[in-house]
Amino acid sequence: MLDKIKTFFVSLQDDPRVTQFRDVRAIGLLAFLFVALMVTWSGAKVIQRNYELQKEISRMNQEVAVQELANNNLKLQNQYFNTEQYLELKARQDFGLGRPGEKQLLVPKDVALKYVTTPQSKAEAPTPSSRKPAYQRNFEAWVDFFLHRQDPSAGPSDQ
Repeated sequence: MLDKIKTFFVSLQDDPRVTQFRDVRAIGLLAFLFVALMVTWSGAKVIQRNYELQKEISRMNQEVAVQELANNNLKLQNQYFNTEQYLELKARQDFGLGRPGEKQLLVPKDVALKYVTTPQSKAEAPTPSSRKPAYQRNFEAWVDFFLHRQDPSAGPSDQ
């Protein structure tokens, strides 16, 4: 076994492919390639870090712009709160005040609510069938469909 290893190393010393790597020019070229690779790798890291920093700067600039818009909105709102129109509106709402010469009508709440209509559909009104579980309502709807039954809450149809 030892003889095999010795003969292998002896054959490597005579091989032209191995001897070319012992040349000073080849070693210098390999060293140069190694240094160039390390510089490139370092440069790529710096470029990546700069890209991440630029993204963060851009995000922060957007946040600053949003905050400036919010500040401008608050300034405009404060200006509106100082107008006569707003003060008059709040005096009417909160204190029941009006301008000189205006008459105030007091209407009882039950009378006022009698004439107010609220939009409510039939689906919103609780019905006995809506208290059933969903699977039971679904089954009954399919049975009605297959037996050509009309939904009594649907009203008359144009058949």
